[in-house]
Amino acid sequence: MTILSFFTRASRAFNASPASFKLLLLCTLSSGGLVAYSESQADVSKTSVQMYEKDCKKKRVVVLGTGWAGISFLKDLDVSTYDVQVVSPRNYFAFTPLLPSVTCGTVEARSIVEPVRNIIKKRNEEIQFWEAECIKIDAANKKILCRSTINNNLVGNENFSLEYDYLVIAVGAQVNTFNTPGVLENCHFLKEVEDAQKIRRSVIDCFEKAVLPGLSEEERRINLHFVIVGGGPTGVEFAAELHDYVQEELVNLYPTVKDLVKITVIQSGDHILNMFDERISCFAEQKFGRDGIEVQTGCRVISVSDKEITMKLKSKGEICSIPHGLVVWSTGIETRPVVKDLMGQIGQANRRVLATDEWLRLKGCEDVYALGDCATINQRKIMEDISTIFKAADKDNSGLLSIKEFKDVIDDILERYPQVEHYLKSKHLSDVTDLLKDPQGNDRDEVDIEGFKLALSHVDSQTKNLPATAQVAAQQGAYLSKCFNRRHQCEDNPEGPRRFRGSGRHQFHPFRYKHLGQFAPLGGEQAAAELPGDWVSIGHSTQWLWYSVYASKQVSWRTRVLVVSDWTRRFIFGRDSSRI
Repeated sequence: MTILSFFTRASRAFNASPASFKLLLLCTLSSGGLVAYSESQADVSKTSVQMYEKDCKKKRVVVLGTGWAGISFLKDLDVSTYDVQVVSPRNYFAFTPLLPSVTCGTVEARSIVEPVRNIIKKRNEEIQFWEAECIKIDAANKKILCRSTINNNLVGNENFSLEYDYLVIAVGAQVNTFNTPGVLENCHFLKEVEDAQKIRRSVIDCFEKAVLPGLSEEERRINLHFVIVGGGPTGVEFAAELHDYVQEELVNLYPTVKDLVKITVIQSGDHILNMFDERISCFAEQKFGRDGIEVQTGCRVISVSDKEITMKLKSKGEICSIPHGLVVWSTGIETRPVVKDLMGQIGQANRRVLATDEWLRLKGCEDVYALGDCATINQRKIMEDISTIFKAADKDNSGLLSIKEFKDVIDDILERYPQVEHYLKSKHLSDVTDLLKDPQGNDRDEVDIEGFKLALSHVDSQTKNLPATAQVAAQQGAYLSKCFNRRHQCEDNPEGPRRFRGSGRHQFHPFRYKHLGQFAPLGGEQAAAELPGDWVSIGHSTQWLWYSVYASKQVSWRTRVLVVSDWTRRFIFGRDSSRI
């Protein structure tokens, strides 16, 4: 029986008029609706309370920075188990390896950036983002002070504070000027997207200024002298991009000054690209020589003015000055002020960057993690634990360590102290037990504590700091997110290497960096690459490998399509030479 037929029969039974029937129906439905509405509201309220209580139990994770380390951490983090908040002065992620390409219009700036809110939107909006700069970290009270970076007349307080249970510091670093006079006022940097856009406009300005009537040839030559200070990957790639830009585009647009353009690379070391294989460094110097790019090595810049750059030749001790039209400073990085302040709080004031352990935990600060360019892993030395390692391996307490006993702990040693593996490779030893051989190279069945110490005494010499690259930062972010995702599981079942100082095992496996190779584009559709396994590749085929790797490493399909389309546009139409 339907509700309408029920009320029709009821009205007939009580001889009700149509108007009375409508009133009866309305009152009844209204009452029922109110009851139903009341019950549903009670259910919603109950659910909301339950959800609130569940959220209150979540640990708050505050992430500082949206660079390679921060974004890699956020992309893989299980946000359903944490209350995640992100603070960064820029609301986008930038694919920084392509910044030199942006300076010359090979790739557009918008093609290499992805809005942070686009990235966190894919996480069902469970991540909150604040566009602001962290200006103070109060490690004792687990609180940070932030300031808005939006400089306009909008109303509202600029400063705010956030509390955290876990803090992930991934703020990167800033350009290191080495306190050289005039650098901040007269040099361009290549660290941010805005830097690349500024360089692009300045290059065009130099050419437009040089072709104005009334200038002498010397003045035109000075305006078209481009100086790059720093012979690392960024400086070399920018020099190569600029050379291609000039030769392929600008000489056709400014034919009257095409013979006056000069590019100079100043390097304090003996070679450019000195962090690469020697074959790559030599090839880059030879190619730059053929292209007419002057490379001055062994030179230290003393000061920079708006007209000239002064440097000291290390070999002769002489001081000389050269005029310039544009200077790009690319000599290294240093810590940001907020990081320096934190280092002073936790007793690391005498360090260059933050020191962490092998699990990226900040030393001297609870529940704080640091990764990327602002931190370095302070690898524990094996000689600090050599006695406890020997004692743990010597199960029969004989005072002698047999080969079998050594093999039982070797996996934990290799994982906990990666310098052991590096030492074996440097000495071309095929097996770790070769360390226990006597000085004549003969096998020994047993070794005492002094022999054990002697065998491993030089291992710590292979301890090296990881380079400040996007590859390192991205791997650290991905590693730390896995640790956070497995935190509760590993509290009960630790999965890391054995604790030689104490009992049990470490909660997680230590961070291990896996080098996947590095590229150095050298212009003219040629590039050099240092690949895993000590492979070196140079030439046109390496440039196409560079294209494919950099396209695949983009953070989204949007940027991937835009970058590839920019490369295609450049091949067909050339680079854009407008000042915009």
